[in-house]
Amino acid sequence: MAHVIYVHGLWMPGDESVLLRRRLAQEFDLTLHPFRYSAAYSTMSSITARLESFVRELQTDEAHFVGHSLGGLVIHRFLERFPDQPPGRAVFLGTPCLASRAAEQASRFAPVAHLMGMSVAEELLQQRERRWTHQRALGIVAGTQPIGVGQLLAAFDEDNDGTIAVSETRMPGLSDHIVLPVSHLGMLMSARVARETGLFLTEGRFSLR
Repeated sequence: MAHVIYVHGLWMPGDESVLLRRRLAQEFDLTLHPFRYSAAYSTMSSITARLESFVRELQTDEAHFVGHSLGGLVIHRFLERFPDQPPGRAVFLGTPCLASRAAEQASRFAPVAHLMGMSVAEELLQQRERRWTHQRALGIVAGTQPIGVGQLLAAFDEDNDGTIAVSETRMPGLSDHIVLPVSHLGMLMSARVARETGLFLTEGRFSLR
């Protein structure tokens, strides 16, 4: 089995990947390993250093990465800092690659801003230009089912998954992008998202629309 490192999003424990893990194993013979971290109490530097140790301890010749929401940015920063990794591909699920209007609005409320933590402040609360320049292919899944508090915070006037707008997911340099009728959290439960994720990790492309 090829190995997949799953990096969760803000306020998630990693266990929310259970259905994705089962589907990738059953349909694509992929073994998913959840990497857990604290976005609220850790800097991006410390998170990526721990991820480097996590991957190294797997002792695998092939390593794919799947990041949900903030987890995608963790993977991006990890590969910038530690580029010498086993070959593989990456899939981001609802990752705010360009910006996050929901996070920006939420940060205006002090108690919420505190809970969001240092890593979110570093990545989402200031303007950053991001481009995927890593060797591995990147596929990004965006959702259009607007269910989530982000819809209220950001007052989106475009397609979004309830937390992140589709336009916010389009990182320059990506290999493929697919938009599906799922919400930000719902994409982790979706059989279609799991199938597209497995397809990209094993073949380097999403299905034909």
